[in-house]
Amino acid sequence: MKRRSFLKAAGAVAGGCALGMGTAMSADSSAKQGADKVAGLPRRALGRSDRKVSIVGFPGLALANYDQGRGAEGLHNAFERGVNYFDVAPAYGDAEIKMGIGLQGIERSEIFLACKTKMRDKAGARQELERSLTRLKTEYFDLYQLHHIRTEDEVKQALGPDGAIETLMEAKKEGKVRHLGFSAHTTKGALAAMKGFDFDTVMFPINFVEMFKMGFGEPVLELAKKQVAAVLAMKALSMGAWPSGVERTRKWWYRTAESRQEVSLAVRYALSQKSVAAAIPPSFLDLLDKAIEAAKSYEPISKAEVKELQAAAESCESLFRKEEVARGGAPSGPVYPDSPHECCCAYA
Repeated sequence: MKRRSFLKAAGAVAGGCALGMGTAMSADSSAKQGADKVAGLPRRALGRSDRKVSIVGFPGLALANYDQGRGAEGLHNAFERGVNYFDVAPAYGDAEIKMGIGLQGIERSEIFLACKTKMRDKAGARQELERSLTRLKTEYFDLYQLHHIRTEDEVKQALGPDGAIETLMEAKKEGKVRHLGFSAHTTKGALAAMKGFDFDTVMFPINFVEMFKMGFGEPVLELAKKQVAAVLAMKALSMGAWPSGVERTRKWWYRTAESRQEVSLAVRYALSQKSVAAAIPPSFLDLLDKAIEAAKSYEPISKAEVKELQAAAESCESLFRKEEVARGGAPSGPVYPDSPHECCCAYA
């Protein structure tokens, strides 16, 4: 892997947004990628690598919402139902500790374990990496990512001299990391990272509400396709921001699909986008269960279903249009104070 010049990432974000089926995979391509199944759950190739991951990943943040016993039960239940992709991060409270304990009894080689760091400097990233390895009781991560990128300045720091990327590259040489990636919540930040370094994976919000509201995710999907990078679809079950006056039926910072029909359509929409290897449901075990069931009966989203989702999106509010998040501007404070992604962030 070679670091690219950050200057090349400073160009304008692509404005073309072909909503709907523009980035969807053909049925034949989807069937081919989902041909491998474990316990009925399809697995897909992780971009240009030879690894395959379950098309639904375990949201490690969910462990913060449950005690150790219930969390461990959820981890093992997901594994038995075909999930091999487990995602977690230091920012998720005690989730790393709970996952490290909860995964005991499962053969390490049978799982794809992903972790992240919010540190942008080399020393800070190394400290978090080593601590995460200890907490998760593992000698290596299958995937290690820069966490929650928003601005180009963050990318410049992380990919620059003494930046976090130096720790990630060293850790890969040491055998402590197998693949490198990042997660981002802005188009500008994601594209800057992708143009600045050859990442294996791109974790980005991919869901029907944001796509139909403003084409959010389209430029990232297009560049990932060209780079043969795997997209890990965050917020796959998002129904957008909570509208004012609407009762929050779940203690979460955005509305989620709830019925099995809603979950099925939302999951299948995300998984039907080109380059998407897996979808991550919101951090609740009941929604993970519904997502797994939807993925087990996966079929590419149909044109009629796309129209159904497009109509549903009209009554939803974009989660990422708020302030400059979608375009990558630096926020002056938490955009969503109750979002788990806001913790540990520094604001100007």
